[in-house]
Amino acid sequence: MEESARRRLALLSSHVNPPPPETSLPTRLVSSSPCASDSNAETNKEHGDCVFCKIIRGDSPALKLYEDDECLCVLDTYPLCCGHSLIIPKCHFPSLDATPPSIIGAMCSKVPLISNAVMKATGCDSFNMLVNNGAAAGQVIYHTHIHIIPRKAHDCLWRSESIRRRPLKLNQEASQLADQIRESLNCANNYEDSSKAQALSTLIGN
Repeated sequence: MEESARRRLALLSSHVNPPPPETSLPTRLVSSSPCASDSNAETNKEHGDCVFCKIIRGDSPALKLYEDDECLCVLDTYPLCCGHSLIIPKCHFPSLDATPPSIIGAMCSKVPLISNAVMKATGCDSFNMLVNNGAAAGQVIYHTHIHIIPRKAHDCLWRSESIRRRPLKLNQEASQLADQIRESLNCANNYEDSSKAQALSTLIGN
Protein backbone atom coordinates (compact mmCIF):
# COMPACT_ATOMS: atom_id res chain seq x y z
CA MET A 1 0.00 0.00 0.00
CA GLU A 2 1.42 3.44 -0.91
CA GLU A 3 2.45 5.77 1.89
CA SER A 4 -0.30 8.29 1.04
CA ALA A 5 -2.92 5.56 1.18
CA ARG A 6 -1.64 4.38 4.54
CA ARG A 7 -1.79 7.89 5.93
CA ARG A 8 -5.34 8.35 4.61
CA LEU A 9 -6.36 5.07 6.19
CA ALA A 10 -4.78 6.15 9.46
CA LEU A 11 -6.79 9.38 9.38
CA LEU A 12 -10.07 7.65 8.69
CA SER A 13 -9.41 4.87 11.17
CA SER A 14 -8.02 7.13 13.89
CA HIS A 15 -9.20 6.39 17.42
CA VAL A 16 -11.95 3.95 16.28
CA ASN A 17 -10.80 1.09 18.52
CA PRO A 18 -9.50 2.02 21.97
CA PRO A 19 -7.06 -0.41 23.60
CA PRO A 20 -8.69 -3.31 25.50
CA PRO A 21 -9.41 -2.81 29.21
CA GLU A 22 -6.71 -5.26 30.30
CA THR A 23 -3.97 -3.15 28.65
CA SER A 24 -1.57 -1.85 31.25
CA LEU A 25 -1.88 1.94 31.30
CA PRO A 26 -0.63 4.71 33.61
CA THR A 27 -2.96 5.69 36.41
CA ARG A 28 -4.06 9.01 34.90
CA LEU A 29 -7.07 7.62 33.12
CA VAL A 30 -10.23 9.51 32.29
CA SER A 31 -12.57 9.89 35.22
CA SER A 32 -16.32 9.54 34.87
CA SER A 33 -18.00 12.68 33.59
CA PRO A 34 -20.77 14.41 35.57
CA CYS A 35 -22.91 14.31 32.44
CA ALA A 36 -22.59 10.50 32.41
CA SER A 37 -24.36 10.00 35.72
CA ASP A 38 -27.41 7.85 36.33
CA SER A 39 -29.64 10.89 35.82
CA ASN A 40 -28.67 10.76 32.14
CA ALA A 41 -29.37 7.05 31.66
CA GLU A 42 -31.49 7.59 28.57
CA THR A 43 -28.83 9.74 26.92
CA ASN A 44 -26.14 7.22 27.80
CA LYS A 45 -28.21 4.42 26.29
CA GLU A 46 -28.80 6.42 23.11
CA HIS A 47 -25.07 7.04 22.61
CA GLY A 48 -23.90 3.78 24.16
CA ASP A 49 -21.87 2.77 21.11
CA CYS A 50 -20.01 6.09 20.86
CA VAL A 51 -16.32 5.52 21.56
CA PHE A 52 -15.88 8.95 23.11
CA CYS A 53 -18.98 8.62 25.30
CA LYS A 54 -17.54 5.34 26.61
CA ILE A 55 -14.29 7.10 27.42
CA ILE A 56 -16.12 9.94 29.16
CA ARG A 57 -18.19 7.49 31.23
CA GLY A 58 -15.06 5.60 32.19
CA ASP A 59 -16.15 2.45 30.33
CA SER A 60 -13.10 2.54 28.03
CA PRO A 61 -9.53 3.43 28.96
CA ALA A 62 -7.75 6.45 27.56
CA LEU A 63 -4.69 8.49 28.50
CA LYS A 64 -6.01 11.80 29.82
CA LEU A 65 -4.00 14.97 29.31
CA TYR A 66 -6.51 17.54 30.53
CA GLU A 67 -10.04 17.66 31.95
CA ASP A 68 -12.52 20.31 33.08
CA ASP A 69 -16.31 20.56 33.41
CA GLU A 70 -16.97 20.91 29.66
CA CYS A 71 -14.31 18.86 27.91
CA LEU A 72 -11.34 16.57 28.18
CA CYS A 73 -8.23 15.94 26.15
CA VAL A 74 -6.78 12.48 25.53
CA LEU A 75 -4.04 10.97 23.43
CA ASP A 76 -5.39 9.58 20.17
CA THR A 77 -5.16 5.78 20.33
CA TYR A 78 -4.33 5.58 16.61
CA PRO A 79 -2.18 8.72 16.23
CA LEU A 80 -0.92 10.20 13.00
CA CYS A 81 2.22 11.19 14.86
CA CYS A 82 3.65 11.26 18.37
CA GLY A 83 1.54 13.53 20.58
CA HIS A 84 -1.59 13.50 18.38
CA SER A 85 -4.30 14.53 20.84
CA LEU A 86 -8.08 14.98 20.88
CA ILE A 87 -10.17 17.61 22.64
CA ILE A 88 -13.63 16.14 23.27
CA PRO A 89 -16.76 17.74 24.76
CA LYS A 90 -18.24 15.75 27.64
CA CYS A 91 -21.74 16.02 26.17
CA HIS A 92 -22.52 14.21 22.93
CA PHE A 93 -22.86 16.31 19.79
CA PRO A 94 -22.56 14.48 16.44
CA SER A 95 -20.86 17.27 14.49
CA LEU A 96 -19.33 20.70 14.89
CA ASP A 97 -22.35 22.47 13.40
CA ALA A 98 -24.59 20.70 15.94
CA THR A 99 -22.40 21.78 18.87
CA PRO A 100 -23.47 24.87 20.85
CA PRO A 101 -21.15 27.88 20.46
CA SER A 102 -20.49 27.90 24.20
CA ILE A 103 -19.11 24.34 24.04
CA ILE A 104 -17.02 25.11 20.96
CA GLY A 105 -15.69 28.16 22.78
CA ALA A 106 -14.82 26.09 25.82
CA MET A 107 -12.94 23.57 23.66
CA CYS A 108 -11.09 26.17 21.60
CA SER A 109 -10.13 28.20 24.66
CA LYS A 110 -7.96 25.27 25.79
CA VAL A 111 -6.12 24.89 22.48
CA PRO A 112 -3.22 27.26 23.36
CA LEU A 113 -2.66 25.58 26.73
CA ILE A 114 -2.85 22.02 25.39
CA SER A 115 -0.98 22.60 22.13
CA ASN A 116 1.92 24.31 23.88
CA ALA A 117 2.23 21.40 26.32
CA VAL A 118 2.07 18.86 23.48
CA MET A 119 4.67 20.71 21.39
CA LYS A 120 7.02 21.00 24.36
CA ALA A 121 6.70 17.31 25.17
CA THR A 122 7.26 16.21 21.56
CA GLY A 123 9.99 18.69 20.64
CA CYS A 124 7.83 20.31 17.95
CA ASP A 125 7.40 23.99 17.19
CA SER A 126 4.18 23.81 15.17
CA PHE A 127 0.83 22.05 15.19
CA ASN A 128 -2.32 21.52 13.16
CA MET A 129 -5.71 22.18 14.72
CA LEU A 130 -8.07 20.00 12.73
CA VAL A 131 -11.78 19.17 12.70
CA ASN A 132 -13.13 16.45 10.42
CA ASN A 133 -16.77 17.47 10.01
CA GLY A 134 -18.82 15.03 7.95
CA ALA A 135 -18.03 11.80 6.12
CA ALA A 136 -16.49 13.49 3.06
CA ALA A 137 -14.07 15.32 5.39
CA GLY A 138 -12.96 12.06 7.02
CA GLN A 139 -15.10 12.09 10.17
CA VAL A 140 -15.54 8.54 11.47
CA ILE A 141 -16.48 9.21 15.10
CA TYR A 142 -19.70 11.20 15.21
CA HIS A 143 -18.96 12.99 18.45
CA THR A 144 -17.47 16.44 17.98
CA HIS A 145 -13.73 16.60 18.59
CA ILE A 146 -10.71 18.72 17.76
CA HIS A 147 -7.42 17.17 16.67
CA ILE A 148 -4.18 18.69 17.93
CA ILE A 149 -1.41 17.32 15.71
CA PRO A 150 2.17 18.41 16.53
CA ARG A 151 4.33 19.02 13.47
CA LYS A 152 8.00 19.18 12.53
CA ALA A 153 9.51 20.65 9.39
CA HIS A 154 9.54 18.28 6.43
CA ASP A 155 7.60 15.57 8.27
CA CYS A 156 5.54 15.04 5.07
CA LEU A 157 2.46 14.19 7.10
CA TRP A 158 0.09 15.17 4.28
CA ARG A 159 0.88 15.08 0.60
CA SER A 160 -1.69 17.86 0.03
CA GLU A 161 0.75 20.31 1.65
CA SER A 162 3.06 19.93 -1.33
CA ILE A 163 0.33 20.65 -3.87
CA ARG A 164 0.77 23.98 -5.59
CA ARG A 165 -2.11 26.28 -4.71
CA ARG A 166 -3.69 28.44 -7.36
CA PRO A 167 -4.61 32.08 -6.69
CA LEU A 168 -8.29 32.92 -6.44
CA LYS A 169 -9.65 34.43 -9.64
CA LEU A 170 -11.66 37.53 -8.79
CA ASN A 171 -14.24 36.86 -11.48
CA GLN A 172 -18.03 36.57 -11.63
CA GLU A 173 -17.99 32.98 -10.37
CA ALA A 174 -16.03 33.94 -7.25
CA SER A 175 -18.27 36.95 -6.69
CA GLN A 176 -21.40 34.81 -6.91
CA LEU A 177 -19.93 32.32 -4.45
CA ALA A 178 -19.19 35.11 -1.97
CA ASP A 179 -22.74 36.46 -2.40
CA GLN A 180 -24.24 33.02 -1.71
CA ILE A 181 -22.16 32.58 1.45
CA ARG A 182 -23.07 36.08 2.70
CA GLU A 183 -26.74 35.39 2.02
CA SER A 184 -26.59 32.16 4.03
CA LEU A 185 -24.88 33.98 6.88
CA ASN A 186 -27.51 36.73 6.87
CA CYS A 187 -30.31 34.17 6.94
CA ALA A 188 -28.67 32.39 9.86
CA ASN A 189 -28.17 35.66 11.76
CA ASN A 190 -31.75 36.76 11.13
CA TYR A 191 -33.04 33.40 12.38
CA GLU A 192 -30.89 33.66 15.51
CA ASP A 193 -32.07 37.23 16.18
CA SER A 194 -35.68 36.15 15.70
CA SER A 195 -35.26 33.25 18.09
CA LYS A 196 -33.71 35.49 20.73
CA ALA A 197 -36.49 38.06 20.36
CA GLN A 198 -39.13 35.35 20.68
CA ALA A 199 -37.47 33.92 23.77
CA LEU A 200 -37.24 37.39 25.34
CA SER A 201 -40.88 38.07 24.53
CA THR A 202 -41.90 34.78 26.15
CA LEU A 203 -39.80 35.58 29.21
CA ILE A 204 -41.36 39.03 29.60
CA GLY A 205 -44.83 37.58 29.08
CA ASN A 206 -44.26 35.18 31.96
